[in-house]
Amino acid sequence: QVQLAESGGGLVQAGESLKLSCLASGKTWTIGGMAWYRQTPGKERELVARITRGGVPREFGHLVKGRFTIRRDNTKNTVDLQMNNLAPENTTVYSCCAQAEGLDCWGKGNQVTVST
Repeated sequence: QVQLAESGGGLVQAGESLKLSCLASGKTWTIGGMAWYRQTPGKERELVARITRGGVPREFGHLVKGRFTIRRDNTKNTVDLQMNNLAPENTTVYSCCAQAEGLDCWGKGNQVTVST
């Protein structure tokens, strides 16, 4: 089994940057792709960015492209989401996900709030 723990969320002002980190533990050698999702109350969970085990990244959404970057370090079992030039519409809970042994593993989520 794989456990995920996110960190790095918080309150920032519009235009500032924030980095979310996700640390995997447990059977980390079974992890394939990893991803960051966002979920706002009343809306479906939305894919923000994903990255393959080999480190090939892809970011999604007009609110993200060009401003968010996903990276992973397999030696440290971490995946980070660097978020630059944040805007109020980026306010939500961000969760880390890892694919391991055919299952999706999830962290508890981390709140990011961007004020005007």
